[in-house]
Amino acid sequence: MSQVLQLESVDAYYGASHVLHGVSLSVDVGEAVVLIGRNGAGKSTTMRAIMGLTGLGAGEMSWRGRSIKGMPTHRIARLGIGLVPDTRRMFAALSVGENLELGVKAPAEGHTGRVWDVPRVLELFPALQSLLKRRSGALSGGQQQMLAIARTLVGNPSLLLLDEPMEGLAPVIVEELGERLSALRQEGVSMLLSEQNLTLTRRLADRAYVLETGYVRHEGTLKELEANPQAWARYVAF
Repeated sequence: MSQVLQLESVDAYYGASHVLHGVSLSVDVGEAVVLIGRNGAGKSTTMRAIMGLTGLGAGEMSWRGRSIKGMPTHRIARLGIGLVPDTRRMFAALSVGENLELGVKAPAEGHTGRVWDVPRVLELFPALQSLLKRRSGALSGGQQQMLAIARTLVGNPSLLLLDEPMEGLAPVIVEELGERLSALRQEGVSMLLSEQNLTLTRRLADRAYVLETGYVRHEGTLKELEANPQAWARYVAF
């Protein structure tokens, strides 16, 4: 598989606070990679760093072999990286349909697979079909999360960043969203997700990076991590 995203020894800051320390990771075409760690480990900061939303120090970030370090967020998005933030970031006063239309973007150069448009994401998330005229601020948490993912998909990303997509959702919604994300995997969509639901990550992820206080403490498959009880107890058990 060819690599789409690579971080090499990346440092990130919030003001004077040093948050990420020499983080290195990669995602290949069609691969799903999960970031695991307790709250405050640096998972969301890693997502924000990739999108150019936090200050960077040492290190390098590249997309398809091209440096994106220091690039403004809108240009990173246009290259084919789509972020589903943990806050969902709905345009609450706009309808579901209007939120989707705002996200529509032509595929970037190098995009493979079918193009995502509004009818296609409604096939993936049929529950949104009857909600197209409803104000997005009136949706349930699970409906908002479906909309957030759908709105990012119509931007035709080659890599989907999902920051805690299951946080705060009821088990039945988690199961439904897990099925939708599994369908995306079958479509060959590359993913980097931050997630504490280990049942879901076992279903979706090829590899894992374990973060602790801004450092990568482990990388490899989930089976390799689970086979190391000491590492599992220290970095993963919640």
